[in-house]
Amino acid sequence: MPRASLDRPAGTPADDGEEVRAHVLARLALFSRLALAVFCVVVVFVIALARLYPVHQPDNARTVFGVGLAGALLCAGVWYQTTRRSRPTLGALYLVDGCYALVIGGVLGVTAYFYTPRFAAIYSALVIAVFSRAILVPSTGTRTVAAGAMAFAPLFVAATAVALVHPHRIDLPVLPFLAAVFLFSTLAVALAATGSQVIYGLRRKVSQAMQLGQYTLEGKIGEGGMGVVHKARHAMLRRPTAIKLLQPSRHDAECLARFEREVQLMSQLTHPNTVAVFDYGRSPDGVFYYVMEYLDGVDLDTLVRNHGPQPARRVIHVMQQLCGALEEAHALGLIHRDIKPANVILCRRGGAADVAKLVDFGLVQEVARGAAARGIVGTPAYISPEAVTDPGRVGPASDLYALGATAYFLLTGTHVFEGVTALEVCAQHATARPVPPSRRAAVDVPAALEALVMACLAKDVSGRPDSARALGAALRALPDSDEWGEADAQAWWRRFDSLRDTMLAGAAACAPTTLTVDLSHHDDLMPRVAA
Repeated sequence: MPRASLDRPAGTPADDGEEVRAHVLARLALFSRLALAVFCVVVVFVIALARLYPVHQPDNARTVFGVGLAGALLCAGVWYQTTRRSRPTLGALYLVDGCYALVIGGVLGVTAYFYTPRFAAIYSALVIAVFSRAILVPSTGTRTVAAGAMAFAPLFVAATAVALVHPHRIDLPVLPFLAAVFLFSTLAVALAATGSQVIYGLRRKVSQAMQLGQYTLEGKIGEGGMGVVHKARHAMLRRPTAIKLLQPSRHDAECLARFEREVQLMSQLTHPNTVAVFDYGRSPDGVFYYVMEYLDGVDLDTLVRNHGPQPARRVIHVMQQLCGALEEAHALGLIHRDIKPANVILCRRGGAADVAKLVDFGLVQEVARGAAARGIVGTPAYISPEAVTDPGRVGPASDLYALGATAYFLLTGTHVFEGVTALEVCAQHATARPVPPSRRAAVDVPAALEALVMACLAKDVSGRPDSARALGAALRALPDSDEWGEADAQAWWRRFDSLRDTMLAGAAACAPTTLTVDLSHHDDLMPRVAA
């Protein structure tokens, strides 16, 4: 959480400390459930004990049992009325915290008055309650002292009443008895406050460690060879972003230079179908990072694996967008070198559905400067023949080959070439003729689209489209180029949202604190499935 939110007192502006408010709300919910459960268990136990062993039944048993049940109902009622029917402020949540202290202390105080022989056990129960609150509810030491005092005050009042009205019930003289109750209550509150302050301080340190400038890390969403990507949020804009961190173990001069060059090159790309870069920096402890737009959607690899081959008209729609992104990159003298379904995210932007975003320029190369690759780079299933046989000849046409292989996968659900080893797959890209997608696809593949895909997969560079612009124009000239409209896209995304909500609800029911996303097919670093 942002440090500002942790330091902000209750009732201040800026969304009333939304981050800490949500955390306090969740912890109070947990504490309330535990308090309710403990109340119920203890009341049932005491009632059962009194039934089985009448000699141990407390005086005014009905009153004691009634107070216990009333405490349980009051805990449940206060929580429901305060938090379930409205959006409580941070101040209201602190008020609920204080109410719990008074309710628990009051119930145990009344019980101690009527059940004095078990005074020590009742005191121990209150100590456990105060310490549980200190552990579960985020609180400064000062607030814990206040809550502890409110909890122990009814017990001290009960002890005083017993000492004055029924002194025969206690084993000590009145003054030593009251002094002991006050002393041990004070010690319990002091220890709880100390523990609470330590936990609160550690949590702030963790929050500060998760800060990168104005960005707060919220959780890892991807990992690859160069680094890790986290979902993050800007402290002021509250905008979700994705932050790519260079792993400390890779902090040699070459990697740092490559990482910095990568973000500098990506920052030049402004096409709407290329992931946007917002920021770049270095943390105080030396971690290099850059900040990108967060893409709440699904990558093409996951799309096909979970939903099967895609209709030709949708493939055309996606390919046209990627051609635009590559056209800009190639015009700037940049080639991607790792076009593949896992590096294309389908998402929604500005109300438009099925917006394709090209991501992960980690293998980008500057053609204009004559930078030559030192070896085979890329993903075997989508690598071009020249990248295998002569890496120095890799250029814009290599991206078009990979784009053709991506379209092939979208149409058929299979790779252009399959093999047991990466070397075998690369060798097939260099020498084997691909099977036309229409012979392997479960969906209808128009002849004109198949011809374009096969042209992109030509072994010789000269057999491929002249440029990304030319390929985009050829795609727009296809008879099916405009058949995948906004209505089709919106309908698909409504179904996708419904399915995703169902899956998330099921995951939450099984594991309420963790949602695991399968990234086994992704060796790149961008978010794939929104969680």
